[in-house]
Amino acid sequence: MSDLPPYTPPRVWVPNPSNGGRFAHINRATAGATHDHALPVGRHPLQLYSLGTPNGVKVTVMLEELLAAGHVGAEYDAWLIRIHQGEQFGSGFVAANPNSKIPALVDRSGAQPVRVFESGAILLYLAEKFGAFVPAAPAARAECLSWLFWQMGSAPFLGGGFGHFYAYAPTKIEYAIDRYAMEVKRQLDVLDQRLAQSAYLAGDDYSIADMAVWPWYGTLVKGQLYEAGEFLQVQDYTHVLRWTNEIARRPAVRRGRMVNRTSGQPASQLHERHDASDFDTRTQDKLLPQEPAP
Repeated sequence: MSDLPPYTPPRVWVPNPSNGGRFAHINRATAGATHDHALPVGRHPLQLYSLGTPNGVKVTVMLEELLAAGHVGAEYDAWLIRIHQGEQFGSGFVAANPNSKIPALVDRSGAQPVRVFESGAILLYLAEKFGAFVPAAPAARAECLSWLFWQMGSAPFLGGGFGHFYAYAPTKIEYAIDRYAMEVKRQLDVLDQRLAQSAYLAGDDYSIADMAVWPWYGTLVKGQLYEAGEFLQVQDYTHVLRWTNEIARRPAVRRGRMVNRTSGQPASQLHERHDASDFDTRTQDKLLPQEPAP
């Protein structure tokens, strides 16, 4: 039984600036721009506006993987969007993503710019544009897309659910933390059972499904997300750990993790990326160290 008083909903929910903890100032009940601010545009076909959170890392990893595979049309500029400062509510960003969430991509390679928002949609758009990292055979493609959309549906329970109440909420609520912790453990078990059957989520080949899932669940089991690995007993998910370490060793993944990153060791951060040489001239010794084997 809880010692907390019973909760009575208000007649109308309205924003409360004193509630919400770290994210209170951006917890809005309305959509749209709060200020005029045009987005910068670089010289490459693809313009990415993002931040190095798990959702942002999905896309920078995909772009670096495309370039590593020889798709020169995937050259991109990555501009930093500081969500804690409300930059996602600028008029230019809202035009690129009316939902005001990172990442947002604008493809300027054609006669008219094409906006793409939601990380899963961006991964699929790029995979189809370049014919890479998504299977062509119907059954394999269905498996890949199933895991891609599994991530889109599952990660909110990890991030907005467990992550928020465990790591960010100003009040630790036992019921909320325990409820979401059990769901995260169930999700890890889903992944572990799948990865016991195949090298990657969609089968034998690395795909956008892995790029979508790894930034959330891979970093979680490596203790790099919410610092909750001990309590979730992540060492038990041996197949997830094998998969996590294998992906972490990919050079494109190591580069993608750096782009738009503003936390962690300074050597692991590349706030903006405008050319492949940025990794050499500005961060030659800044690649994250190789992940050890489990």
